[in-house]
Amino acid sequence: MSNDIIEKDVTALSVTKLNDKFTRVLKRMKAKVGEDVYNSWFARLEAVSFEHGKLNLSVPTKFLKTWIDNHYRDDLEMLCQSDFDGMEGMELFVRRPGHDRKSAAVRELAQQNQQPALFAEAPQHPVPGTMPEIPGTPAGARTEFGGFEGSPLDPKYTFETFVVGASNRLAHAAACQVAETLMDKPLRFNPLYVHSSVGLGKTHLLHAIAWDVRRRHPSAQVLYLTAERFRYRFVEALKSRDALAFKETLRGIDILLIDDMEFLHGEKTEQEFDHTLNSLLDSGKQVVVASARAPSQLESLDPRMRSRLAGGLVTEISSLDFELRHKVLAKRAEEKRATDPSFQLTDDVLQFLAGKLTESGRELEGAVTRLYAACHLTGIPITIDSAEHIIRDLMRTNEPKRIKIDDILKLVSKHFGISRTDILSQRRHRSIVWPRQVGMYLSKKLTSRSLPEIGRRFGGRDHTTVLHAIRKIEKELSENTQLQDELDDLKRLLNS
Repeated sequence: MSNDIIEKDVTALSVTKLNDKFTRVLKRMKAKVGEDVYNSWFARLEAVSFEHGKLNLSVPTKFLKTWIDNHYRDDLEMLCQSDFDGMEGMELFVRRPGHDRKSAAVRELAQQNQQPALFAEAPQHPVPGTMPEIPGTPAGARTEFGGFEGSPLDPKYTFETFVVGASNRLAHAAACQVAETLMDKPLRFNPLYVHSSVGLGKTHLLHAIAWDVRRRHPSAQVLYLTAERFRYRFVEALKSRDALAFKETLRGIDILLIDDMEFLHGEKTEQEFDHTLNSLLDSGKQVVVASARAPSQLESLDPRMRSRLAGGLVTEISSLDFELRHKVLAKRAEEKRATDPSFQLTDDVLQFLAGKLTESGRELEGAVTRLYAACHLTGIPITIDSAEHIIRDLMRTNEPKRIKIDDILKLVSKHFGISRTDILSQRRHRSIVWPRQVGMYLSKKLTSRSLPEIGRRFGGRDHTTVLHAIRKIEKELSENTQLQDELDDLKRLLNS
């Protein structure tokens, strides 16, 4: 189908209905992936038409299209199918330059989400029990730095709303110190590197540093970027042949905060970040990095970069213990009560929740939000029994996920950049054999399938072939610690 389809406004589904439906899809996608990911990859996604069972969507760049196709297509298609009855397929197109037809869905979300992308004015100290107002963007209020805008900040993520406990005390203290001493020379902790599993507060700390620096030093040049955003902006600069301006902009800031460092991929992108990092550190500028892994475990990065990141203060936020989970729940309940005094969670309920919800701070916050909604909308009192009923699906997420061989085949083919057909084929090239053996090993470790069944699912192979693959991986594991990290990452993705 020609890309001319994106110029058509006359569709089988009226524009109003199309936008209404796609608005709902975008809201659910935002709830699913979170604020940062949504704003990085979905904020400029538009619904164009829905006819003959096919939903046509458009994005402004080929890079964005490729990223959504490779990372979020299945999720997006599933969400769209729930609203577009009879949908048989979905197509993503790149909009033509200058094409400014903006869907009502995107406009509506943009109006609801007027969050500042740094650089922006900092919030004042929030009044206890309230959240800081989101800065507006009248003339002169937004300070662009060389035309470069960072990733959006969440106004809820401040030091005042961060709950401190044994697992995050050092990371919190270091973050506060960085914000307080930014203009001191020499800097005390540079770079500051915070790592943890998902949902334990590292992004919260980066946002809090940014807000606090802007409050203390309004003229400071602060830039917060996700690694995905950094890569996207760099690729855009290369396409527009404006890479030099991109580099000079980044090297002129006072503090750079990079989130999700583990997603910084691409040889040119890594080289540019390496140069930027060295330039900032050598000139005494502050760098703060957050990642799911320690610097030494970022094997895709250049050894010099890993060494430079590890040369400052590296802090880990470990899992929340019961006491800290209880404090987080109490804090989030207090914040809800500040706006609605009728909302009450007894200590028995808080202790029940703290004992059942053990995954992350986001899970705890989500549980309180859900209980508040139930109380506010239905008027039911929140008891242990009613709380258990309302959040029962969250508690089920603590049970081990049932992993299928199909899931393993899909992930392994994506991870190694080969097709599923190659894995199931009779090809014996190492680039195919090794991923196949990894898939067989994971299938044995993570599923209850027998060796003969695994062999059948991997292209009709004999069980002795599967056994050989398992022994081969186990032997490599005893000699290669990097392989253990790689397999651990694959297991986490399969269990997520």
